[in-house]
Amino acid sequence: MSKLPKKDRHRKLLRGHRISVHMIIERDEDGWYVGSISELPGCHTQGRTVRELKSEMKEAIQAYLEAEEELPEANEFVGVERITV
Repeated sequence: MSKLPKKDRHRKLLRGHRISVHMIIERDEDGWYVGSISELPGCHTQGRTVRELKSEMKEAIQAYLEAEEELPEANEFVGVERITV
């Protein structure tokens, strides 16, 4: 995410500028793809296909940003690791 102060970053996002976020994708027990955005707590949706999920997620992100007065402070996304025990 940008290094702009939260209020300035929020105004910029709502004026149509693009942002990049990290979407975590999982498949649930019914076969649906479930996505959540690590930088936007509570921003999640689902789709039958990954393509549908991505489309739904863009709408979910826009709705999230419109509903929030300020962007939350997010931890820096580092990555995902598989661990075998």
